[in-house]
Amino acid sequence: MARICELTGKRPIKGSIIWRSGKSKKSGGIGTHVTAITKRRFMPNLQRVKAVVDGEVRYMRVSAKAIKKGLIVKAPKRTWKKEAPAVKA
Repeated sequence: MARICELTGKRPIKGSIIWRSGKSKKSGGIGTHVTAITKRRFMPNLQRVKAVVDGEVRYMRVSAKAIKKGLIVKAPKRTWKKEAPAVKA
């Protein structure tokens, strides 16, 4: 399943880790140097939430930012009890 927010369309984005060595000039060194650049991905903070969509309750994968903004309507808590299974006589 894709890591994409169903409301905002947020998805993983590309980035890199930059490895540096040396002491900064500010700290009394001769300056830092880049020794390696490694690719990485920044993942969205997706949550699986029960939401009301078109009058019915269903699970959605939504980013935490969308939840904070109030873009979804969370499903109400269930108040009824499940029916007891029929006892065989």
